[in-house]
Amino acid sequence: MTPENDEVDRIVESWRRERPDLDFAPLQILSRVGRLAKMLDRARRTAFTRSELDSWEFDVLAALRREGDPYQLSPKGLLTQTLVSSGTMTNRIDRLVGRGLVERRMDPNDGRGVLVKMTAAGLTRVDAAITRLVDAEALLLSSLSRSEQARLTESLRRLSIQVDQRDARLS
Repeated sequence: MTPENDEVDRIVESWRRERPDLDFAPLQILSRVGRLAKMLDRARRTAFTRSELDSWEFDVLAALRREGDPYQLSPKGLLTQTLVSSGTMTNRIDRLVGRGLVERRMDPNDGRGVLVKMTAAGLTRVDAAITRLVDAEALLLSSLSRSEQARLTESLRRLSIQVDQRDARLS
Protein backbone atom coordinates (compact mmCIF):
# COMPACT_ATOMS: atom_id res chain seq x y z
CA MET A 1 0.00 0.00 0.00
CA THR A 2 1.23 3.45 -0.86
CA PRO A 3 0.34 6.44 1.34
CA GLU A 4 -2.38 7.31 -1.20
CA ASN A 5 -3.98 3.85 -0.90
CA ASP A 6 -5.75 2.24 2.00
CA GLU A 7 -6.83 -1.26 2.93
CA VAL A 8 -10.05 -0.91 0.93
CA ASP A 9 -7.99 -0.17 -2.20
CA ARG A 10 -6.07 -3.40 -1.63
CA ILE A 11 -9.26 -5.43 -1.11
CA VAL A 12 -11.00 -3.93 -4.15
CA GLU A 13 -7.96 -4.47 -6.34
CA SER A 14 -7.92 -8.13 -5.33
CA TRP A 15 -11.62 -8.48 -6.11
CA ARG A 16 -11.17 -6.76 -9.48
CA ARG A 17 -8.48 -9.25 -10.35
CA GLU A 18 -10.66 -12.18 -9.31
CA ARG A 19 -14.03 -10.84 -10.51
CA PRO A 20 -13.46 -8.33 -13.34
CA ASP A 21 -17.12 -8.75 -14.32
CA LEU A 22 -18.35 -6.78 -11.25
CA ASP A 23 -18.47 -3.05 -10.56
CA PHE A 24 -16.86 -2.47 -7.17
CA ALA A 25 -17.71 1.23 -6.89
CA PRO A 26 -20.23 0.58 -4.04
CA LEU A 27 -17.60 -1.42 -2.15
CA GLN A 28 -15.15 1.48 -2.53
CA ILE A 29 -17.55 3.78 -0.69
CA LEU A 30 -19.44 1.61 1.76
CA SER A 31 -16.46 -0.43 2.95
CA ARG A 32 -14.83 2.85 3.94
CA VAL A 33 -18.02 3.99 5.65
CA GLY A 34 -18.07 0.69 7.57
CA ARG A 35 -14.44 1.00 8.60
CA LEU A 36 -14.96 4.62 9.67
CA ALA A 37 -18.04 3.57 11.66
CA LYS A 38 -15.88 1.14 13.62
CA MET A 39 -13.32 3.87 14.29
CA LEU A 40 -16.09 6.25 15.36
CA ASP A 41 -17.58 3.59 17.64
CA ARG A 42 -14.19 3.22 19.37
CA ALA A 43 -13.88 7.00 19.75
CA ARG A 44 -17.38 7.19 21.21
CA ARG A 45 -16.80 4.36 23.66
CA THR A 46 -13.59 6.07 24.81
CA ALA A 47 -15.31 9.46 25.24
CA PHE A 48 -18.18 7.90 27.17
CA THR A 49 -15.95 5.70 29.33
CA ARG A 50 -13.77 8.68 30.26
CA SER A 51 -16.99 10.40 31.38
CA GLU A 52 -18.05 7.28 33.32
CA LEU A 53 -21.03 6.59 31.05
CA ASP A 54 -22.20 3.68 28.96
CA SER A 55 -23.39 4.55 25.46
CA TRP A 56 -27.04 3.96 26.39
CA GLU A 57 -26.64 6.27 29.39
CA PHE A 58 -25.22 8.94 27.11
CA ASP A 59 -28.18 8.50 24.73
CA VAL A 60 -30.73 9.11 27.50
CA LEU A 61 -28.82 11.97 29.11
CA ALA A 62 -28.14 13.57 25.73
CA ALA A 63 -31.87 13.50 24.90
CA LEU A 64 -32.55 15.32 28.18
CA ARG A 65 -29.67 17.78 27.63
CA ARG A 66 -30.88 18.73 24.17
CA GLU A 67 -34.25 19.70 25.66
CA GLY A 68 -32.60 22.58 27.50
CA ASP A 69 -33.21 23.72 31.04
CA PRO A 70 -34.86 22.13 33.07
CA TYR A 71 -33.55 19.04 31.18
CA GLN A 72 -36.61 16.87 31.49
CA LEU A 73 -38.87 14.71 29.35
CA SER A 74 -41.63 12.22 29.84
CA PRO A 75 -40.66 8.57 29.53
CA LYS A 76 -42.63 8.56 26.26
CA GLY A 77 -40.55 11.51 25.00
CA LEU A 78 -37.39 9.58 25.84
CA LEU A 79 -38.74 6.52 24.01
CA THR A 80 -39.30 8.62 20.90
CA GLN A 81 -35.78 10.02 20.96
CA THR A 82 -33.89 6.84 21.85
CA LEU A 83 -35.92 4.30 19.86
CA VAL A 84 -36.04 1.61 22.56
CA SER A 85 -38.96 -0.36 23.97
CA SER A 86 -41.00 0.80 26.95
CA GLY A 87 -39.59 -1.95 29.17
CA THR A 88 -36.04 -1.12 28.18
CA MET A 89 -36.61 2.57 28.90
CA THR A 90 -38.10 1.83 32.33
CA ASN A 91 -35.02 -0.26 33.15
CA ARG A 92 -32.69 2.47 31.89
CA ILE A 93 -34.43 5.17 33.90
CA ASP A 94 -34.29 2.97 37.03
CA ARG A 95 -30.55 2.44 36.56
CA LEU A 96 -29.91 6.15 35.95
CA VAL A 97 -31.94 7.03 39.06
CA GLY A 98 -29.82 4.53 41.00
CA ARG A 99 -26.66 6.26 39.80
CA GLY A 100 -28.03 9.69 40.74
CA LEU A 101 -27.93 10.95 37.13
CA VAL A 102 -31.71 11.47 36.76
CA GLU A 103 -34.71 11.66 39.02
CA ARG A 104 -38.41 11.04 38.53
CA ARG A 105 -40.81 13.88 39.23
CA MET A 106 -44.54 14.21 39.05
CA ASP A 107 -45.71 16.08 35.96
CA PRO A 108 -47.36 19.30 37.23
CA ASN A 109 -49.55 19.34 34.11
CA ASP A 110 -50.70 15.73 34.48
CA GLY A 111 -51.39 14.35 37.96
CA ARG A 112 -50.72 10.79 36.79
CA GLY A 113 -47.74 11.63 34.61
CA VAL A 114 -44.06 11.38 35.41
CA LEU A 115 -41.15 13.41 34.11
CA VAL A 116 -37.55 12.30 34.02
CA LYS A 117 -35.27 15.16 35.04
CA MET A 118 -31.50 15.16 34.73
CA THR A 119 -29.59 15.89 37.93
CA ALA A 120 -26.55 18.16 38.24
CA ALA A 121 -24.36 15.04 38.23
CA GLY A 122 -25.99 13.86 35.00
CA LEU A 123 -25.49 17.28 33.41
CA THR A 124 -21.80 17.28 34.36
CA ARG A 125 -21.30 13.80 32.89
CA VAL A 126 -23.15 14.38 29.63
CA ASP A 127 -21.45 17.74 29.05
CA ALA A 128 -18.02 16.14 29.60
CA ALA A 129 -18.91 13.26 27.28
CA ILE A 130 -20.18 15.45 24.43
CA THR A 131 -17.08 17.66 24.68
CA ARG A 132 -14.81 14.61 24.49
CA LEU A 133 -16.86 13.15 21.65
CA VAL A 134 -16.79 16.32 19.54
CA ASP A 135 -13.03 16.61 20.10
CA ALA A 136 -12.50 12.97 19.08
CA GLU A 137 -14.70 13.35 16.00
CA ALA A 138 -12.88 16.55 14.98
CA LEU A 139 -9.60 14.65 15.21
CA LEU A 140 -11.00 11.88 12.97
CA LEU A 141 -11.92 14.51 10.36
CA SER A 142 -8.84 16.69 10.75
CA SER A 143 -7.29 15.60 7.44
CA LEU A 144 -10.24 17.12 5.54
CA SER A 145 -10.62 20.85 4.94
CA ARG A 146 -13.79 22.62 6.08
CA SER A 147 -15.08 22.68 2.52
CA GLU A 148 -14.35 18.95 2.08
CA GLN A 149 -16.19 18.26 5.33
CA ALA A 150 -19.16 20.34 4.13
CA ARG A 151 -19.30 18.43 0.82
CA LEU A 152 -19.05 15.11 2.63
CA THR A 153 -21.80 16.18 5.04
CA GLU A 154 -24.12 17.05 2.17
CA SER A 155 -23.40 13.84 0.26
CA LEU A 156 -23.98 11.68 3.34
CA ARG A 157 -27.16 13.61 4.18
CA ARG A 158 -28.58 12.98 0.70
CA LEU A 159 -27.64 9.30 0.90
CA SER A 160 -29.13 8.95 4.38
CA ILE A 161 -32.41 10.58 3.34
CA GLN A 162 -32.63 8.41 0.23
CA VAL A 163 -32.00 5.20 2.17
CA ASP A 164 -34.46 6.21 4.92
CA GLN A 165 -37.15 6.93 2.32
CA ARG A 166 -36.51 3.65 0.54
CA ASP A 167 -36.66 1.72 3.82
CA ALA A 168 -39.91 3.49 4.78
CA ARG A 169 -41.47 2.44 1.45
CA LEU A 170 -40.37 -1.17 2.03
CA SER A 171 -41.76 -1.29 5.57
